[in-house]
Amino acid sequence: MPDDIDTSMPHEARVYDYLLGGKDNYAVDRAAGDQILQVTPQMPVWARHNRAFLNRAVGFVAGQGIDQFLDIGTGLPTVANTHEAAHRVNPDARVVYVDYDPIVLAHAQALLDPGGTTAYIESDLREPARLLAEAERFLDLARPTAVMLVAVLHHIRDDEAPEEHVRALLDAVPVGSYLVLSHATYDFLDPEDARALHDVLGSSPMTFRARTREEIERAFLTGLEVVEPGLVATTDWRIEDGDIGSAPDTTRAGHWAVVARKTRA
Repeated sequence: MPDDIDTSMPHEARVYDYLLGGKDNYAVDRAAGDQILQVTPQMPVWARHNRAFLNRAVGFVAGQGIDQFLDIGTGLPTVANTHEAAHRVNPDARVVYVDYDPIVLAHAQALLDPGGTTAYIESDLREPARLLAEAERFLDLARPTAVMLVAVLHHIRDDEAPEEHVRALLDAVPVGSYLVLSHATYDFLDPEDARALHDVLGSSPMTFRARTREEIERAFLTGLEVVEPGLVATTDWRIEDGDIGSAPDTTRAGHWAVVARKTRA
């Protein structure tokens, strides 16, 4: 284990791993996860729907001819990763995973393939210039690229200007690139349950900022061409046979989801 991993405080990636049923977490992460589960026992279902959206979105974007993916805030390796979904469509697609947590880097070898089509860099969404400079070692950002921000922006506070960081990332890629985004929300909860979850997350040392549909649309989608069916629940985005559940059910979502295309410089 790298020396700079702090196991005294819960970390978003490790708590998420716990909620997904993973094993790369510590007692402090499980305690934080259990607090969340006490008020929102459906959270693991939300996490699985979010992962299913990621796979559908990557498959769609790869089907549009995109062969470069910049996956930011990827978290710990789990089943059905971005490169697996992309390679089902195009085995030569290149994927760069980005995370700032050293434990994620410690597990990077689980994702790197012998063909050299995947890479892992340690960087932070809140430092887009540095992130992009690192990514350009593996990707040609002059060519259309999928910028993936799946379940990461709700860990960025308003005063950290997440909309500016997203704009910097999109400004760095050409017309024809895509944004793949999902974001946690309280919109699908009744007010009492939303307050209970907000209180638990607000008392945690982890950063969490749920946003409404309107906030997400205004902050991150301005100037982009939103792909059908639009900004919808993860359970509603191009749901297919075999996905979790037999029909869309927004109470099982917990995240808004969208794929959008850059159509002008």
